Amino acid sequence: MTRRQTPEERELSRRQADLASLETELAQRELDLATFQGELRAFEARYLRIVGTRYAALDELEAQFAEVQARHRYKDPGAQERATRARAQAQESAQATGATSEPAQATEFKPSDELKKLYREVAKRLHPDLATEDEERARRTELMAEANRAYEEGDEARLRAILHEWESSPESVKGEGPGADLVRIIRKIAQAEERLNVIDAEMSELRASDLYRLKVKTDEAEAEGRDLLAEMAAQVDQDIAATQKRLAELTRKGSKP
Repeated sequence: MTRRQTPEERELSRRQADLASLETELAQRELDLATFQGELRAFEARYLRIVGTRYAALDELEAQFAEVQARHRYKDPGAQERATRARAQAQESAQATGATSEPAQATEFKPSDELKKLYREVAKRLHPDLATEDEERARRTELMAEANRAYEEGDEARLRAILHEWESSPESVKGEGPGADLVRIIRKIAQAEERLNVIDAEMSELRASDLYRLKVKTDEAEAEGRDLLAEMAAQVDQDIAATQKRLAELTRKGSKP
């Protein structure tokens, strides 16, 4: 005779199906977020390389101009204040453009379909928000951070190694008993739903950023056959040339007896 399932076992089966569906959705949403973040970081590096460094150069020239003026007008508090503000802006711009490492190599982010598929599997198996204990969550968080770095670097071998490491670890072993399993499943479902809400909020925040809006405009211009960043760079180059001329004229005036 076939043993009838207990109410707990039937509920556990239903909840397991719900969790499996949520895990698949969560893995895809994590992939979407990681890909979006990677694309924005790559675009930011491209912007800094093409336009940002020019703005830093322009701000440095503006600071020099303001400082020369301040020396000529040493009794003018306004000139001294403008020089201080201009120097602070130049330092801020220099720090911003120097914050990326080797930006010339990070001009695009185009993960392969195989890498995306592998990342989804990793996220589905070891996402930290699916943990039920602090120790397990800490381990999942550590491995997930490594997985994110491997994904951004296109390191498929490392992603596979992370997945194998998790599958062979004690933390991946589930407990026994339908009652305890049901509680774990319910908590995992709640955690997965909460993480989905967080991802939605993070995606909305990224889409509302100035960086994303500039990326959209750049992509639209590219579709029209234009290079918006190159156009912006050309405009800043003109501003740099004009400021260099102003600075040279001011320096000549100050050197006259």
